[in-house]
Amino acid sequence: MLKHLQFVFAPIVLLTMAPQVMAGDVLDRIKQKGSITLGYRESADPISYIANGKPVGYALDICHNVVTEIKKQLKTPQLKIEYKAVNSTSRIPEVLAGNIDIECGTTTNNKQRQQQVAFSTSYYVADVRMAVKKTSNIQTLKQLNGKAVVTVQGGNPEKYLKMSAKKANIKIISLGGKDHADAFSMLSSGRAAAFVNDDIGLAGLIAKSANPKDYEIVGPTLSSEPYGIMFAKTDPQLKSIADGVVNQMWKSGQMDQLYKKWFQSPIPPKNINLNLAPSGSYKALKAKPNDVGI
Repeated sequence: MLKHLQFVFAPIVLLTMAPQVMAGDVLDRIKQKGSITLGYRESADPISYIANGKPVGYALDICHNVVTEIKKQLKTPQLKIEYKAVNSTSRIPEVLAGNIDIECGTTTNNKQRQQQVAFSTSYYVADVRMAVKKTSNIQTLKQLNGKAVVTVQGGNPEKYLKMSAKKANIKIISLGGKDHADAFSMLSSGRAAAFVNDDIGLAGLIAKSANPKDYEIVGPTLSSEPYGIMFAKTDPQLKSIADGVVNQMWKSGQMDQLYKKWFQSPIPPKNINLNLAPSGSYKALKAKPNDVGI
């Protein structure tokens, strides 16, 4: 009987301890440990990825500017930067547990996530569009009527495509690729007339293909997803610092310089150029920087 009681009480102790791990002032924690831990993605190039053995990318450059400002605010010029890889499943728990202080990746700022974490002013907006072969002459959603269209199985673009097709009153043959490479192979082989995905992913696949000039990204934006630096909700001062840095980068033109560096220039490790022109959503965010989310 006593053993049974011990078994029942153990989970209760764990649950009461969890909020204590999540709570606390992030900046105080950073100052006390003498370092700041940045969460990053391993293969979300060019936003956040590994090249030549270290984390790099558009988001990492922005986060490094935030770290520079944190050093000034905390008067800790010797503050060390540490890195921890995260994925779509681990990123929010790692923030809540205090294992990373800020996340520099491809996390969409949405209302659901705002219940758990906070986001800075957005630094990029990913548009869900479609890649086609130039020889197809497809430019609009209506032109996909009766044609096969591929998305990655289980991804949000699949949902957006179906919603848009229904709204446009067209019928498509929906195909599912097991991953991005598989989906792109369906487009390149002619099994699909279009591949619907976020513009960054499409641009990267096109740039890495055997004949990049054979493809183009066209059509309407089926969804726009803003990316921001993610951190705990417990530290409004940290959000103030991050917002100030990102807003200033938009205002000064530094964000445009980073865009050219990562989206329109050869990038490591293989010096591939995505040649991705700024989207309408990017231009709208530049005109009115915000952290609204979707």
